Formats: sequence, structure tokens, C-alpha cells
Amino acid sequence: MSKILIVEDDQSIAELEKDYLELSNFQVEIAPDGHKGLQKALESGYDLYIIDVMLPGLDGFQLCSKIRESQNVPILLVTAKQDELDKIRGLGLGADDYITKPFSPGELLARVKAHLGRYDRLTGVSAEKGQLIEIRGLRIDRAARRVWVDEREINLTSREYELLTYMALNPNKVFSRQELFRNIWGMECVGDVATVTVHIKKIREKIELKLSNPQYIETIWGVGYRFKM
Repeated sequence: MSKILIVEDDQSIAELEKDYLELSNFQVEIAPDGHKGLQKALESGYDLYIIDVMLPGLDGFQLCSKIRESQNVPILLVTAKQDELDKIRGLGLGADDYITKPFSPGELLARVKAHLGRYDRLTGVSAEKGQLIEIRGLRIDRAARRVWVDEREINLTSREYELLTYMALNPNKVFSRQELFRNIWGMECVGDVATVTVHIKKIREKIELKLSNPQYIETIWGVGYRFKM
């Protein structure tokens, strides 16, 4: 049974989300603010987090960033705003998806199932042998979902890891942002393909020695991106 933490200061909303998810056999806990959410996250990790952006004390962006320092599971941010800059900020800090209020319990459930399902499929692949990708100092261990560059371990979010691994498994192929968004985020995820650009930028900052001359992920102007073999 997957374990989910909802961090939401509006008790009525939190209880509604909890009840609906529990009807689908998820184990759900609630934290009323960012500080208590972080305490719970550090004490007993979860399989997925649903975090409201506007939290008292430690806000949702800060909480997302702190959880990402040690955990690689899906994080869904919830906001009443429709500001694209807020969404880009959240994705840049490691969130996997964004849900804008008001939303239906059915939409929340669909997104939770989609992210948990994708995470399970990617980690399940690791049981197979021969899941090591090595290219010019970059090493991706699909069995452990860990990445190194020149023996230095790189901390990637789950979505950054999925994107990097997908491109590394298809070297020299040029992907448009639309293709990457469709193949990594899935058709059930509603959003802007600019999300891909944000994630590529974050991956480059972590794995490239020189951002001005990337050796792994190359921009093909007017088309998209290519992982250089």
C-alpha cells in the first residue's frame, strides 16, 4: 500500500483529499504546515507528497526543495495561482507536477496513480540485468536509480532522472520538446512543454562541466534536444 503525505493548512481540503485517496486504498497522513511536513518526511519517508504552495512558516517551494535533498519520490505541488512563473519555479525545485485549485478529487487521484505507476515501472525495470549506462564519464545505474559524473554522484529529481535516462537510452536521436513532454510526463499530465526546457537546464547544471559547451545534451536549434553519443 502506497503511503502519501498531504501538507495542507486548510483542514477541510486536506480531509477531503485524504478521504478520497483512502477510498482507493492509499495510506494517507496530513501535516498542517511546512515545518511539520518536513519533520514527518524526514522521520518516515513517503511514496508521494502532495504539497500546497501557500503554507505558513515553511512554504511549499521551500519544503519541496528540502525533501528533494534526500528523497527521489514524486512530489505534486498544489496552488490557487495560475502564474506560469510559479509553476516554473516549482518544477525547477524538483516538483514532478502542478495542480491548480480548484480541482476535482478525480483529477487528483488520476495524477497520483499516474505518478506512482510511472515511478514503480521505472524502479521495477531495475531488477533486470545489464541496466548500467556508461558514456564518457557519465554513469547511470538503472538498478539503483543513481547517476555519477567522473565518480561524483549527482542528485537528480525523479523527473530529471527519467528525462536523462530516456535520452541516454536513445543517443544521437533528436527529440522535440513536445516528444519529450509526451514520453516522459505522459498524456495524462496537463502542462506546458516549457517544462522540458526547465528540466533540461537543471540537468545540465548538474552533469555538464561547461554549460556553454555541453558534452552530453545538445540543443538542436529550432528542433529540440539530442543526447550526444
